[in-house]
Amino acid sequence: MKRFWKSGDPFIWLSGGALALSLVMVAGLVVLVMMNGLGFFWPSPIARLTLADGKELVGQVVQREKIPQPGAPQGTPERYRIQVRVGNRDLYGADFVWVEEANIVRRDFPPDALLIERREWGNLYGFIKEVRDGERVVAQGSGDGWNALQTYLPGETETFNEIRRIEKREIGAINHAQEKIRLEIKKLGLRGPDGSPEVARLQQELETLAARYREHAASLAELRQSSRRSLVVSAAGDKEKELPLAQIVRAYRPDAMGLLAKSRLYLSRLWEFVAGEPRESNTEGGVLPALFGTVMMVIIMSLFVAPLGVLAAFYLREYAKQGPFVSAVRIAVNNLAGVPSIVFGVFGVGFFIYLIGGSIDRLFYPEALPTPTFGTGGILWASLTLALLTVPVVIVATEEGLAAIPGGMREASLALGATKFETTWRIVLPSVMPSILTGLILAMARAAGEVAPLMITGVVKLAPALPIDGFWPFVHLERKFMHLGFHIYDVGFQSPNVDAARPMVYTTALLLLLVVLVLNLTAILLRSRLRKKYTLSII
Repeated sequence: MKRFWKSGDPFIWLSGGALALSLVMVAGLVVLVMMNGLGFFWPSPIARLTLADGKELVGQVVQREKIPQPGAPQGTPERYRIQVRVGNRDLYGADFVWVEEANIVRRDFPPDALLIERREWGNLYGFIKEVRDGERVVAQGSGDGWNALQTYLPGETETFNEIRRIEKREIGAINHAQEKIRLEIKKLGLRGPDGSPEVARLQQELETLAARYREHAASLAELRQSSRRSLVVSAAGDKEKELPLAQIVRAYRPDAMGLLAKSRLYLSRLWEFVAGEPRESNTEGGVLPALFGTVMMVIIMSLFVAPLGVLAAFYLREYAKQGPFVSAVRIAVNNLAGVPSIVFGVFGVGFFIYLIGGSIDRLFYPEALPTPTFGTGGILWASLTLALLTVPVVIVATEEGLAAIPGGMREASLALGATKFETTWRIVLPSVMPSILTGLILAMARAAGEVAPLMITGVVKLAPALPIDGFWPFVHLERKFMHLGFHIYDVGFQSPNVDAARPMVYTTALLLLLVVLVLNLTAILLRSRLRKKYTLSII
């Protein structure tokens, strides 16, 4: 036995077993997230439940669980209950209800049962009663009503999209120009009375913009007036709901759909999640602003953390005289990696936002005060805060790579007449690039999932505009942004409708994992190419 332990085999098996257990746990977590997330987009059937008391429920069965029976005698039959998403929150007051299976006397799946995804108030379940054009009834019943709905809904959706386009582009551009002119007039007022002719010109531009605004407002009024068609739905409990077609995102009948139709709908809903805007307090719709903000923040962070960490590592390893001071600096860098992230967030608020941002506002944007421009949270300050958070990782990884480069490479370069800078730039830096990318991979993986420092340096629940748009300077680093990590926290813990928000938590978490995976794979592929090119870096 003593010889067996000395051979080292138990430690090999122990290490292998720990690795296998870790992989199984990670795989199980990913499978759990995928099952609860991706399954949300599949159009599950609509059930009509008739209860023992004569009450009817129409909705989708979400889950089934055993009812606890503490103190029940042995042999008592087990009881189960199901959770049904009945929707119709504006009619019933709640999206979900629990029903004991023993109280269900009949369960069927009517093919004409309709599910309507609305822009407000969540899903609506019921049966088509009639389709109206203003006060005129154009179709009645499930058959004719469904055909009329399929005919009119695309046009109403196009009208709604045109209204949104005018509001965001034309009117948005006018509002942006008016705000710039207002600030310019205020700036001229701060300089003194000498700018009165220029003020008059700017006032004239404001009047011109106001006239254009009135034109677009009239166009919007006409479009809204033209959107008069509505759908009357009969819901369970002898209730009716008249719904403007412009408020419908999509309408479908899951019980009458085949596999191919359900697959197309599944892909459509999945694409809406990735490329759409959020609705209903982020519990429905898409996460495009959060996805865009996450990727942009990681890219900006990488642009700052890579040169900062690499320069620090090169100085400590290649130029600084080794001694107690450099050792103390290395210890401080290693300790920084263990500082809680919220501490970096507080530092970012005090240093970047209040000190640097406030100074920028006083020097370059006095006309906007007291409303801050850079003196408030934004994607730039959040990225810089995360750069400070992750810079120890890049420094340590780069130093390890520099230490692994044989000293003979530097000596040979210097012996051939190269300067210290030329040796560092042409020999050392290319050889250490794989190590730099390793540090950058670790930094991006950590930064993409951080939430605490972002909550006080620029992330918000809903950002009305992306940090990139068509207005000069096109990239607005002072704007607040959305983030997938904060989106998960907000939907999971701040949502007023927990049951409706739960699938969005899983899907957003899965998307965040994919984002981190794509970013890491990109850096890993680049590192692999550099390793092949500079084979001496792995000696």
